[in-house]
Amino acid sequence: MTVDSSLHQPKKPFKALTIAGSDSGGGAGIQADLKTFTSLETFGTSVITSVTSQNTLTVDGIHPIPAAFVVQQLEAVLSDIGTHAIKTGMLCNAEIISAIAKTLSKFHPESRPIPNLVADPVMIAATGAALLDTSAIDTLVHELLPLCHILTPNVPEAEYILSKAHTKLENPSFHGKIDSLDQMKLAAQDLARLGPPIILLKGGHLPFYKRNGQALSQELLHSVIDDLSVEIEEELELIDLIWDAKAGIFTELRKEFLRTSSTHGTGCTLSAAIAANLAHGLEAINAIVKGADYVQSAIRDGLTVGHGKGCLNHFHHVVSRSIERPTRFNPHPLTNHLLKACKDDWRTYTHHPFVQGIADGTLPKESFIHYMKQDYLFLQTYARAHGLGSFKAKTMEESKAFADIVVHIAHESKLHIDYCAKWGITYEDIIRTPESMANVAYTRYVLDIGMTGDLLDLGLAIAPCLIGYGQIGHRLYNDPKTLKGDANPYWDWIKNYHDSNYQAAVDRGIANLERQCNIQQPSEHRLKQLEEVFRTATKLEISFWDMAQNQL
Repeated sequence: MTVDSSLHQPKKPFKALTIAGSDSGGGAGIQADLKTFTSLETFGTSVITSVTSQNTLTVDGIHPIPAAFVVQQLEAVLSDIGTHAIKTGMLCNAEIISAIAKTLSKFHPESRPIPNLVADPVMIAATGAALLDTSAIDTLVHELLPLCHILTPNVPEAEYILSKAHTKLENPSFHGKIDSLDQMKLAAQDLARLGPPIILLKGGHLPFYKRNGQALSQELLHSVIDDLSVEIEEELELIDLIWDAKAGIFTELRKEFLRTSSTHGTGCTLSAAIAANLAHGLEAINAIVKGADYVQSAIRDGLTVGHGKGCLNHFHHVVSRSIERPTRFNPHPLTNHLLKACKDDWRTYTHHPFVQGIADGTLPKESFIHYMKQDYLFLQTYARAHGLGSFKAKTMEESKAFADIVVHIAHESKLHIDYCAKWGITYEDIIRTPESMANVAYTRYVLDIGMTGDLLDLGLAIAPCLIGYGQIGHRLYNDPKTLKGDANPYWDWIKNYHDSNYQAAVDRGIANLERQCNIQQPSEHRLKQLEEVFRTATKLEISFWDMAQNQL
């Protein structure tokens, strides 16, 4: 019998080469490149141009590899293993750049540009350290860029390259600073005139307001990144701009601005992802688009590994997460996701006419008294729901947390009775009041979710009440349009939900939700179920306001 020997031949992999520096912290450089290659099913090889001493806080040492040894590494890889794509990163100095350009030209004597050569012009580390000698920029422009297929600068890098390349460009279109999409386009066109036919001008340093297309000021950008107390009321987006000089076509890749510190190694990872995609045979534009999507997800699911900037999660798609991990810049990813997913219902709830009547003191007294009676009855079931949570908890710490909330609700109920007395409502009046249908629907839904679901389901069924009242109290207390003091008969109610004790309870409740979510790591299907629980409870809160306002 004849055996087909081809069945025993090992598979030949797609191959990509990184020519870059080593990051001892593991977030950028060849470490990030090789993780990206592996994640995208590409066999990675490397040529190390420098060794750095760095962590998440600083780069405290750079040791360039002698240019002759860089060439030795490059020739060793290309002469035997070969590659389907190449990316360059930190090249350190003019001597190394020149040596790399000459060696690549030797292996590709007829190709200009060299197919699938991606250049990431790394100049400054995320921590601020210089990664390229200032004297090396001329060598980069005159020797390496003419060989490149794709150039991937960020905005500061593009500005710096063009400021140093003015002698090579006749009648440059771009002058000065990139602060708009139009300026990005002019800069990309000038960069292509230096040799690379395809420019990817990355917009991570230049977020735009989604509503009007205006760029966020650099001063505010730094504040937004460094200080969580700075609020952004308008939605921001980033634009990565592709310029295909041969086709004469711009492509705008618009994506959500992720407020996170987990961005160390973003440029390295993107250029590596593009190279890996090229190695698999993708056309340049498609390789860039898929690479940008990969990086966006890696940032969204970023990792905190030290005390400074976080890094990307290069293996985010191996075990997919529907909700990113909590970070310093987004400590409540589940809560923020739910509020965004249910934003229309949430606004109807927190800005209900009943709430606005409390704010300006115009709510009919009879509506408020009806609300107070029903709210006390609701609190009884609210306490039972938390008792159910204590029963379902798997640790003593969790059981105690729910039990503490029951005690807090009991205390709040006593204050509730005292507050009702000021409105002429006796305890007997309250307990003789039949539950409204809105109250029955809401409380039984919460108990049903608590019985049939897990702790996260239960937490989300009661979360709209806890979080919503906290938001309402905080907003009304600080809103200059709110009628304050004795002139507003509902001012004490507003102060109660603005009080630090209640706000602390909100914080504890949110922290518990985020902890449960991080433990479960819900799938996309599970996340949709959680959204529905939160949305339904929010709608039941709206019905509760309707019931109170109309005294149903």
